Amino acid sequence: MSVSTADYLAQTRDAHFQEFLELLAIPSVSTDPALAGEVHRCAEWVADRMRRAGIPTVELVETKRHPVITGEWIGAPGKPTILVYGHYDVQPADPLDLWETPPFEPTIVDGKVIARGSADMKSNLVTVIQAIEALGQEFGAPPVNLRFFFEGEEEIGSPSAPEVVAQLKDKLQADGVLSCDGGMEGPDLPAILLALKGITGVQVNLRTGTTDLHSGMYGATVPNALQAMAKLASSFHTADGRVAIEGFYDGVVELTDAEKAELALYPMSDEEILKGAGVTAAWGEAGYTMLERMGARPTIDFNGVWGGFQGDGSKTVTPCEAHLKITSRLVDGQDPRRILELIKEHAVKHAPEGAEVTFTSSEWGAPAYVVDRTNILQSTAERVLTEQYGVKPVAVRAGGSVPITSTFKAILGQDTVTIGFGLPGSKVHAPNEWFREADFDRARTVYAAYLGAF
Repeated sequence: MSVSTADYLAQTRDAHFQEFLELLAIPSVSTDPALAGEVHRCAEWVADRMRRAGIPTVELVETKRHPVITGEWIGAPGKPTILVYGHYDVQPADPLDLWETPPFEPTIVDGKVIARGSADMKSNLVTVIQAIEALGQEFGAPPVNLRFFFEGEEEIGSPSAPEVVAQLKDKLQADGVLSCDGGMEGPDLPAILLALKGITGVQVNLRTGTTDLHSGMYGATVPNALQAMAKLASSFHTADGRVAIEGFYDGVVELTDAEKAELALYPMSDEEILKGAGVTAAWGEAGYTMLERMGARPTIDFNGVWGGFQGDGSKTVTPCEAHLKITSRLVDGQDPRRILELIKEHAVKHAPEGAEVTFTSSEWGAPAYVVDRTNILQSTAERVLTEQYGVKPVAVRAGGSVPITSTFKAILGQDTVTIGFGLPGSKVHAPNEWFREADFDRARTVYAAYLGAF
């Protein structure tokens, strides 16, 4: 006799929660070569958990970096096929001294699970698998056809994904994608994602000489690389926060009045947003609201700047080199490759006299993604979230990037709907990342309801 999905989730709750903690304890930091073995171990853990959930076909696909896990459970004739996406890799835990508990020893404090990857996105990854297991217990197979693509490189821009998706194109065919890489806007406030920003980036290296020099002898005589870099960095924005790169805004798709009005329905004030971010003042392109800048305007951000002496005490040198890491978040109408070239051209053009500029480029990035709201996966998500939370989900344009969405659209022709359960302020990518224990229970229930709704 089968057990209902709700009863199964209740019966397995404690065991499922322990699985969540076990997954969090694996330091699957994709950007650190020293932890490549742990990333692979995490992939094997996820693949094994999928098999134990009843998913009949699960494969580990090796790449030049970290494995992709694919699978399928096709047991609902005549029903849609959904490609379930997630990632099992996490950001580095640095700086370690700011963590109140060890980042890979999950600790529960005031109803929150504190660990790296708790909100982004191991909580969503494990709960969607558990929800699928529960549906299988009730129906013998989920009441919708499922395929899977779980990767270990999202936190480094998904560099292997395009090649793997292209190679496995036939195995990944579906009516659309369910991405579990997302969150909600409050404990009782669901969100529906309308757009994701694209991304590109580069490291700018600046050199003014062949060696550091004595600052007393040369400080007022030769160019200082740090001063030159500060001047160069300041050239990227105008005084009112607009990006000063020539051609940067060409082709940008502006929000319509209706889209602006929809964004304005977001229930948090500017003051609440600033408080949640832990800052006291806003900054950015003039003429747009904070929400419009966050979700619908392109940006240039400095992620790191360094050079010269950085140890304790002082060292009287005139540095000969400095470095600046830049990322650019892109919106609809911008080509990441073109923006990358514009950034480089700007840096060369505006480098101070006596400074030579070179670049260390990572992958070119990914374009922005705008959701097709007429897609059945998206409309079903809006309906199910309303039913589960008792309120209509708020419309969100995310300032972050999930490059795989553009890959799925370009190669498979598939649109993506996003459902996840991390909350604002959960310190994603920062020390002391957390995920509410209560949302672990809600995630399993909502994922089961969503997949059962078809």
